[in-house]
Amino acid sequence: MKININIKRAILIILLILTFFQIFRFSNQNGEKSSGISRKITTAVTKNVKKIQELDKNKQEEVLGQIEKVIRKLAHFSIYMVVGILMMLLMNTYEIKKFDRIAISLITGIIYASSDEIHQLFIPGRSAMITDVIIDTLGVLVGCFWVFLGTDLKNTLKQSKSI
Repeated sequence: MKININIKRAILIILLILTFFQIFRFSNQNGEKSSGISRKITTAVTKNVKKIQELDKNKQEEVLGQIEKVIRKLAHFSIYMVVGILMMLLMNTYEIKKFDRIAISLITGIIYASSDEIHQLFIPGRSAMITDVIIDTLGVLVGCFWVFLGTDLKNTLKQSKSI
């Protein structure tokens, strides 16, 4: 079953807007709430790690703080990888060069990541970090790369079947 191109575009745009909205919601949380959520996730991830649980409270807090930073950066990377995937899938519905598809997807991701960091300047307990924009950009790039590889693989398989 082949989906009408306009329906496909509409679905991808809606998914992209929902993803941007979710990023905005995360960024709109004050520092205390955002840290609290990150800490809950960190605690859940590490609760069965015996080496961490056996540490004294000060050392445990230090280790959990480091793990929490990694989890926060992975969250940035992951949600922007979704942006990259959705943008590339959307760009693939247009007859434009591969390089331009990647460039448009990447530029969109960089603009949104930058505006998101600026938005955080106005939220109590939050700040803007260029490293987050870089991590977000890498997420978009990896998302683009996965779609690019998947598309090429799909095209290669189609060509081999028709031979």
